[in-house]
Amino acid sequence: MTDVFAAPHAPKDQSLVLKVASVVRYRFFLYAGLLPYFLGGAWAFGVEKSFNGSVFLLGLFGIFLSVVGVESFNEYYDAKMGTDRVFNPDAEEYIPEWMWSLGVAAFAVAASIGFYLAWSGGWPIVLYTLLGGAAAVWYVGPPVRWVYRGLGETVIGLSYGPWMVLGSLHLHTHRFSWAALLASLVPGLLITALATVNNIPDFHQDRLVGKKNLVVRLGRKNGRYLYLAMSAVGLLTIPVAVGLGIFPRLTLLAALAGLPLWVISFKAGEKTWDTPRLFMPAIRAIVQCYALTTALFALCVAFGK
Repeated sequence: MTDVFAAPHAPKDQSLVLKVASVVRYRFFLYAGLLPYFLGGAWAFGVEKSFNGSVFLLGLFGIFLSVVGVESFNEYYDAKMGTDRVFNPDAEEYIPEWMWSLGVAAFAVAASIGFYLAWSGGWPIVLYTLLGGAAAVWYVGPPVRWVYRGLGETVIGLSYGPWMVLGSLHLHTHRFSWAALLASLVPGLLITALATVNNIPDFHQDRLVGKKNLVVRLGRKNGRYLYLAMSAVGLLTIPVAVGLGIFPRLTLLAALAGLPLWVISFKAGEKTWDTPRLFMPAIRAIVQCYALTTALFALCVAFGK
């Protein structure tokens, strides 16, 4: 089944800029790649009172390139393995060879930026760079293929949760923060829930091509319970941490803003979890929940008290 959030493959007659833009799907720039990075910077600015604008922008460019690499590799290897054609094997799918080269180039420059920032930021930046690189390059790429080994959701949660947030924070403070680790669980759990719910409509397709994600392992109904539980815990992390005096009180707005969208997803998927087309509103609500909660959470961390 085609990903409801994916852009179509680039036609052969498009310009190079439009081809690249069509490969890199908007969803990863919006809520996976950039928002956790902003949260780390917001924690440095609002809580640690330490922020370097030039370092932030350079790191942001590195994350941008990493996302380009992730999307290029995902599109290329999914197309090569016929993942999107499993129920329509005769369908033609244009796979430009430059897509793989684009991914390699993007990862190479992103890694170079990471190592450059580590020169002044310390060895943990190298660690975050290597961890993120291993997750991104081998998510669907050989020889590891995390998603085919049942570790796809875990890799996504760690990459766009603790690794992204703590790496972003370390650029400014050069030290680890347990409180920021707790903050990273908000986007980490929500993005893992999103990855899980997005696999529910693709259950049969993923099972046939050998992907061992959580939905394939647990079934669609249990997968629905799991994504609702993970996203609920992600939202609840905020009021619990506020009650313990760890997060600024203003961050409660983020949890309150995300809760109605969680309820919408719960109700929308209650009787449609086994009907892919009817289940789409439940997925969209979790996308919106992630984006709104994480963005507002970062703003409240940066300017709250």
